[in-house]
Amino acid sequence: MTEPAIDYAAVFQALPGMVALLTPELVYADANEEFLRMSGRSREQVVGHYLFDVFPDNPNDPTATGARNLAASLKRVLESGERDAMALQRYDLESPKRPGVWEERYWSPVNEAVLGPDGRVVLLVHRVEEVTELIRARGGPEGSRARVLEAELYTRARELQEVNERLRRANARDREVALALQEALLPAPGPVGHHGMAVRYRPAVDALNVCGDWYDLVDLPGDRIGVAVGDVVGHGLRAACVMGQLRSALSAASRVADGPAQALEVLGLYARSVAGAESATAVNTLIDWDNGTVTYSSAGHPPPLLLHADGRIEFLDRATDPPLGARPEHVPRPQATTTFDEGDTLVLYTDGLIERRYEDIDVGLARLADSLAEHRREDPEALADCVLAALLADRPATDDAALVIVRL
Repeated sequence: MTEPAIDYAAVFQALPGMVALLTPELVYADANEEFLRMSGRSREQVVGHYLFDVFPDNPNDPTATGARNLAASLKRVLESGERDAMALQRYDLESPKRPGVWEERYWSPVNEAVLGPDGRVVLLVHRVEEVTELIRARGGPEGSRARVLEAELYTRARELQEVNERLRRANARDREVALALQEALLPAPGPVGHHGMAVRYRPAVDALNVCGDWYDLVDLPGDRIGVAVGDVVGHGLRAACVMGQLRSALSAASRVADGPAQALEVLGLYARSVAGAESATAVNTLIDWDNGTVTYSSAGHPPPLLLHADGRIEFLDRATDPPLGARPEHVPRPQATTTFDEGDTLVLYTDGLIERRYEDIDVGLARLADSLAEHRREDPEALADCVLAALLADRPATDDAALVIVRL
């Protein structure tokens, strides 16, 4: 049984609001019944005619700006292909019954593009809400003065709404670009040699708070790998770019440096020349399976955790130093080494995983340790999912969170 076809032309005519369709040349292609009724024009007077021939500005009002403002809005839509919600406009109409007599009218227009297959604007949807009676009802006996004030307030509110909408769209575009950039820069998760591991990255839901966190995995000679995580101060597309620069620099330094601390020293010197890298944090580790050791150094970052097979948690906090670029002079960074047994697990993360507003960071660290101990028998992938569920499932992602789990 086939569904009945929808008569979209009839739907358009029956729309309860005022809606018209314009060509890119601003000629009326169609107008619904409500538009014709509220404007006091016939279909023959509107369809096929240039917009501003049908509705010119009031020639008796030298301050009239309705036509100019509408033309500017439609031009923005034609050039950008994006919706434009105008502030409330005073746009007088000539009375259809009394030529030469102009009626004071107030309108709230929204203009939207209809794109063709090639992405070009083929039609403009011009939707108008008439608010004349609302403005007059608020005017009281003082009439004109009160109406002008009401219109001014309404205009400012609509302008602010439009600014917020443009910011939202711009931020959404920045978020998409930043996430795509981060996906291209960060290494794909997967096994390192024959060792199991898992990587998780959860971006912030807010477009302004995305893409400051990063992680890196470096294969080194012998049965060794370098694992690092970091966090850039700031958010958005700029933070994503800084993140990519720092991650690449540390990855290169880790291949030639004599241990994690020296690699962080090189990164700190490099960070001084990167705008936006000030006070970034990072922790760098070297896992050596031949010797059964983890060597580490931290630049202002929360400590890695070593989860022992028996459930005991060891915080790797014996080599902590200030964030990158925090000292004006070069000072060697500290480094520490701990041993591990087969079946232990190394966990690195960023502060978005553990921090909560109005809560001491030690509470978040304890929450992480308890979750790791409880699910220690899981494989790295399942363990990562359990940790995210325990620490992030009950709250919105207001900051990035990165998590790296390596089975030793």
